[in-house]
Amino acid sequence: MRQEPLGTIWRSGAPAGSKRAPEGLWLGALRRYAVASALGHLAWELAQLPLYTIWYQGSAGEIGFAVAHCTAGDLLIASTALLGATMLFGNSCWPASRFYVVGAATVLGGVLYTVFSEWLNTEVRGGWNYAELMPTLPLVGTGISPLAQWIFIPCAALWWARRQTLRGSKMNEGVL
Repeated sequence: MRQEPLGTIWRSGAPAGSKRAPEGLWLGALRRYAVASALGHLAWELAQLPLYTIWYQGSAGEIGFAVAHCTAGDLLIASTALLGATMLFGNSCWPASRFYVVGAATVLGGVLYTVFSEWLNTEVRGGWNYAELMPTLPLVGTGISPLAQWIFIPCAALWWARRQTLRGSKMNEGVL
């Protein structure tokens, strides 16, 4: 086996400049995704409060608890969707490789769960209610805001996580 000079090896062992994507970047990307996702979902939860009846009927403590509870749930859903998508469609070189298929599966998982959860909690359990301002999808009644949240936030978080992770791996190798 040919030995590469020091400084020309990616952390994965692939020679610098090779067509092979670097391995071992997934953990950093996962951490970055979790942070971006948590911050994005927190901001979204705060912004969409007037679309729920709790904004008008709840106390400050109830509203604060709802935001914290929903943001924690969003992070759990986001992490589970990404983990499942990565296990099904990713590889050891993710996010440098198979990024878009993992990303699409992550978003799809989050959207499908959201449609189910919003229906379950607004129509069946009555866990929360939409205010008059919330636009909803015909037939299923899912709010447009939570649906948009589960398209926009995961896409933005995945993009940022990949960008920062790949940028960091190149900086560590002296490429940038």
